[in-house]
Amino acid sequence: MEFDKKGILGRAASAAQSTVVTDEGLRAYMLKVYNYMATGILLTGIVALLTFKLSVVTNDAGSIVGLTSMGNAIYMSGLKWIVMLAPLGVVFYMSFGINKMSASKAQTTFWVFAALMGLSLSSILLVYTGMSVTRVFFICSATFGAMSIYGYTTKRDLTKLGSFLMMGLIGIIIASLVNIFLKSSMMYFVISILGVLIFVGLTAYDTQKIKNMYAASDTGELMGKKAVMGALTLYLDFINLFIMLLRLFGQRR
Repeated sequence: MEFDKKGILGRAASAAQSTVVTDEGLRAYMLKVYNYMATGILLTGIVALLTFKLSVVTNDAGSIVGLTSMGNAIYMSGLKWIVMLAPLGVVFYMSFGINKMSASKAQTTFWVFAALMGLSLSSILLVYTGMSVTRVFFICSATFGAMSIYGYTTKRDLTKLGSFLMMGLIGIIIASLVNIFLKSSMMYFVISILGVLIFVGLTAYDTQKIKNMYAASDTGELMGKKAVMGALTLYLDFINLFIMLLRLFGQRR
């Protein structure tokens, strides 16, 4: 029995080449996701800092002694509810309307969302010192980076873990709503601890899910929209992890 050596070698070479192309495409796709996410976080930080600077009155020592008219409008009037809920509205809009959007529109909407988040999160700087916010940001970045690398490289299927974490997320959302009325410091602490654990796990799970969404056959338009939605998912994981860590380690003014 004779084997078609040339045919076998040709198919092997073709498979190897296909794998290389897929790997390069996957790396480019994930790099785009991380670039969008990082740029979104940077935009959020810039908007938050500028909003804070324009909203407060400080003395020579740098302590906050009052709010400007802009600060009163954003933090003290009914406008604060619009500022708080607008980012959530954009998330719903993107989640349900992504199929009808072009990649460029999805990207623009993501930048709008990141800017609105900066406006909303600027109030954090009223509560916590700038030094502690910076410290927690770097802790969050290191934690997020480590878990995202794990999610990208692990061979373990994290689907079951993701389902468990989503149930936990629903649980802490309900507990947080209940604690608005109870005002329990112990429950606040427990929610923060659980929140850190849940979003650490979700970072790994979502990274793996986004990686598995990649398909070499996707068009540039579809790939662009997948990258934007992947960036949105990881952005939300990062921001929520940052907030939970800030609750635990942030130094109040």
